[in-house]
Amino acid sequence: MIFEAARRGAANLLSPASRSALFKSLGITVLILIGLWFGLSGTFEHYAMPWLAQLVPGLPDWAGWLGFVAGIVAGLGLALGLGILIAPITAIVAGLFLDDIAEVIEREDYPADPPGRAMPMGAAITQSAQFMLVVIAGNVFALFLLLIPGINIAAFFLVNGYLLGREYFEFAAMRFHSPQEARRLRSRNGGSVFLAGLIIAAFLSVPILNLLTPMFAASMMVHLFKMTERRRLAAT
Repeated sequence: MIFEAARRGAANLLSPASRSALFKSLGITVLILIGLWFGLSGTFEHYAMPWLAQLVPGLPDWAGWLGFVAGIVAGLGLALGLGILIAPITAIVAGLFLDDIAEVIEREDYPADPPGRAMPMGAAITQSAQFMLVVIAGNVFALFLLLIPGINIAAFFLVNGYLLGREYFEFAAMRFHSPQEARRLRSRNGGSVFLAGLIIAAFLSVPILNLLTPMFAASMMVHLFKMTERRRLAAT
């Protein structure tokens, strides 16, 4: 069921009906990353570089290469920071476009089922912002574990697998249920949701491809929700 949901979610990335939502999601994600890059680099130049100049005054000419090295280190640090922020960025972007993605999938793949209802924009933005803060906190915690061999990579997948799986499933479920019922459904299917979240985390870990994470994760979780709902109704 989980791998079938992932397969269908990946197929939706290439669906002509999904292109509009795909381009909007990708465009917003890239714009946010570009804005963060310039913001972080500007902050570094404004605050860190003067501090370095005061820390080591009167350097000889041959030591000018230290500034170049500092720039490289800063660039690597910024790249690492953006890598950590990819997860919360996908959360906020998904909150904006999940309903667009879900409507396409429901119309194309589940035409006989009653359509879901879109969350009010204010509620979607609020929930996305709250989730973004939770994901940032989780990834900062995982970042500290990078110093522990054997745990660092596992921490990234476990943290993001749990958080991303939980939130994307609830996003999909809330098109048909109240937030309280969506959380109960997620808890009832906790194992499947967590394993699906691990697949999303693996997708998130691939450079360039991870820019499509909001689209893939939302598509996959719509399919997973539909599958769990049919299984639940068949059992009653």
